[in-house]
Amino acid sequence: MAIDYTSALLAIAASISIAGGLIGTGMAQQGIGAAGMGIIAEKPEKFGQVLIFFVIPETLWIIGFVLGLILLLHII
Repeated sequence: MAIDYTSALLAIAASISIAGGLIGTGMAQQGIGAAGMGIIAEKPEKFGQVLIFFVIPETLWIIGFVLGLILLLHII
């Protein structure tokens, strides 16, 4: 049974890219969520703006996920 090191390394790289995107998203939303709750407590009409700022970091995990798929599917 031969071990394919290339596939193993690509799987590890894909998992690191996905995990990095998820960790980055969590770290970004941590500060934004805390500040956003303070803003909403004082001015409830700012909810829409706070929600948009809270959702922007979600693109980090999407980018990590897409990069992981690219690596796993051997597109690059």
